[in-house]
Amino acid sequence: MAKKKTAQVPQAQAVQLPSPSEIKAFLDKYVIGQDQAKKILSVAVYNHYKRIVREPVDGSVELEKSNVVLLGDTGCGKTLLVRTIARMLDVPCYIQDCTKITESGFVGSDVEDCLVGLLRSCDYDIERAQIGIVMLDECDKTAKVHAGPNITRDPSGEGVQQALLKIVEGDVVGVPPFGGRKHPEQPLLYVDTTNILFIASGAFVGLSDIVEKRMGNSGKIGYADGTARVKDKSPLRNVTPKDLRDFGMIPEFVGRFPVIANVDPLEKDDLVTILKKPKNALVKQYTELLAMDGIKLKFTPDALSAIAEEALSLGTGARGLRAVMEKVMMDVMFEAPGSKKKELVIDEKTVKDKLSVA
Repeated sequence: MAKKKTAQVPQAQAVQLPSPSEIKAFLDKYVIGQDQAKKILSVAVYNHYKRIVREPVDGSVELEKSNVVLLGDTGCGKTLLVRTIARMLDVPCYIQDCTKITESGFVGSDVEDCLVGLLRSCDYDIERAQIGIVMLDECDKTAKVHAGPNITRDPSGEGVQQALLKIVEGDVVGVPPFGGRKHPEQPLLYVDTTNILFIASGAFVGLSDIVEKRMGNSGKIGYADGTARVKDKSPLRNVTPKDLRDFGMIPEFVGRFPVIANVDPLEKDDLVTILKKPKNALVKQYTELLAMDGIKLKFTPDALSAIAEEALSLGTGARGLRAVMEKVMMDVMFEAPGSKKKELVIDEKTVKDKLSVA
C-alpha cells in the first residue's frame, strides 16, 4: 500500500520558520515562566511546519503530524502561548470551545465548526487556513464519564472524540461556509486538514490524582521510615498517554496527540512578574494610558505584591490580575485626566483601600 504523502500547500512557502530557540525567545517576551512548556511547544511547532516548508532529504521517509496536548490550570498561559506562536509565524489561529460541540445529529455544534472558525480568521482563504493552528480548548470536557465501554450514547463526550479523529489526523473535510448543520443540497467548502496543527488543551481536573496514584504519591503522608515525602508541585509534568486514557480520553484520540506539554500553576512571584515584565504587562499599559494625559504613574513593589496576592485568592491565574487592577485603578483613571497632578504613586495602602471598598 502506497504511503500517504504530506500535502504541499503553496501558502506554506511564505511561512518564515524560526528555530525552536527563536520561537521560545519570542514567547519569553509575552509569557512569564513555563519554560518547559515553551520548549516542548517550540520543538513541536518547528517540526510540524518543517514538514511542509522544507524539501525532504529522503523522500521515502514519511513525516507524521505532531499534534499537542497542553495541560494546566486556567489562567496559566495556555491560550496566550498558542496565540503568540500563531502571531509570530503569521498563520491563522482559531480557539474552539469543545463544550459547544456535540456528535453529529444532536443539538449543538458539529466538529467541523472549528474549521469554519479557522476559515473566518483568514477571510475564507482556504490555502492559508490549511496551514493554520486550531486549539481545541476545554478538550478535557469530552472525556468519557466512565473508563469502561459506554452502553448509552455520549454525544458531547466520547462521541465528539470519535468525530474529531479524522479531522485531527488529516483528511479533506467538507464544511458549511457559515457553520451550523450540514444539509444535503448545501454547497460546502473543502479543507485539507493534513497540515493544520491541532492543540488540545484543558485543565484536566483530576488528572494529577491519577498521575500521583500511578507514581505512588497518593494518600501517603511520608515514607515507611518516617521521613517526609515531598509533594510534586507539578504532577502533570509526568503525564503519560495511559494517564490520559485513564482520565477518559479514548485511545484513538490520545494516539493522534503524541506531544504532551503542561503549564505549571502560577505563584505570587509569577503574578508580580506578569504585572510588570511582558510587552503587554498591565503596569505598562496603565502607565502608557496615563502618560497620554501627561501624568507619570508609578507602582511601589508592595502595591504590586498586594495586587498579586488578591489575584491569587481568586483562583483564576493571571486572568484575575485584570479584574483586580480594574478595581484599583477605576477612580484613578476617572479623576486623573482632569486633575493637575503630574505624578501618581500607587502604594500598598492605596491598593488595600480600593479593594476593601470594592
